[in-house]
Amino acid sequence: MRPLEGLLVLDFSTLLPGPLATLMLRQAGARVLKFERPESGDDMRGYEPHWGDSGINFALLNAGKESLTIDLKDPASGSALRPLIKKADILVEQFRPGVMARLGLDYAALSAINPRLIYCSITGYGQTGPKKDVAAHDLNYIAEAGLLGLSMGTPDSPVLPPALVADIAAGTYPALFNILLALQQRTKTGRGCQLDVAMTDNLFTFMYWAIGHHAVTGETPANGGELVTGGSPRYNLYPTRDGRMVAAAPIEQKFWENFCALIDLEPELRNSATDPDATKQRIAELIQRHDAPYWEAKFRTSDCCCAIARTIEEALNDPHFKSRGLFESRVRNAAGTETMALPLPLVECFRPAPGTVSEVPSLGGGNARYFSQ
Repeated sequence: MRPLEGLLVLDFSTLLPGPLATLMLRQAGARVLKFERPESGDDMRGYEPHWGDSGINFALLNAGKESLTIDLKDPASGSALRPLIKKADILVEQFRPGVMARLGLDYAALSAINPRLIYCSITGYGQTGPKKDVAAHDLNYIAEAGLLGLSMGTPDSPVLPPALVADIAAGTYPALFNILLALQQRTKTGRGCQLDVAMTDNLFTFMYWAIGHHAVTGETPANGGELVTGGSPRYNLYPTRDGRMVAAAPIEQKFWENFCALIDLEPELRNSATDPDATKQRIAELIQRHDAPYWEAKFRTSDCCCAIARTIEEALNDPHFKSRGLFESRVRNAAGTETMALPLPLVECFRPAPGTVSEVPSLGGGNARYFSQ
């Protein structure tokens, strides 16, 4: 029995943060009803690349859920939803503040129907504050919170982060663990609660070192100039002769000494604080003398916290990750085609059994079951 079996989740979210949170609830055993717009559904159904009759992004984020289509602006929608609201344990929504209230689906209204309901709202800036109604996306959130400014490249060579940090790390994950905390609280009080998850609020945790730096020195950390943002030779990227990249992170002294010995760095450059730029330049010259396979073999012989930056294809085929069982679940679309399910941060004892296949929900496929009563 999975830990959340028997729980009912109503998912009014779209795109990424909310759907990923409810996917994890689903994978832990909860039943998830996803509410979508009639005819078009979640915007991600139309995202490229397509896989069957929907975008692969939608398929990976919503497999195993049941889709119900409903026009929330229709006055009759309230009576159709009422039986489900009375039975639900968790509701997740991702509209701008005030939208659910205008639809008659705010926490005050629904908790009157179901006092045990845990109501989670995920937004960029939260339910209160001067920016609560501002339209934005992940890049805007990390820019506003100061995270992007720590490592964004230069004006002539700007760098975009490869991960949607605000959406997932500051949206999905906080939503998920606050929902689980609320479930635990409900076992003691018998009542649900409202959760205001603001992605920008949660980004500050990732900048603990920058906040501490500013608090103690009074200085703003430099763009690309600190220990973990490129300012140190001990935590940096160095190109190889064949155009690959060494990710070098020998921060601690013992790893640094091993690294310096491995690449045969001159003794006068091994004090990384004396002239960091000169040390970085020399390391770059030494690394560029050989191809990536040479360095990969060398790193296996030394404890030095270094690796070759892999492609997605290489990582998916890495024997280590395969041995961990990350890729054993499957997703099947309406045409019967299967692909790997999205690996989720559930430990082995909470994951679905290896080989489990989740179906991509057809738009409105659950209407007959839930709206015909």
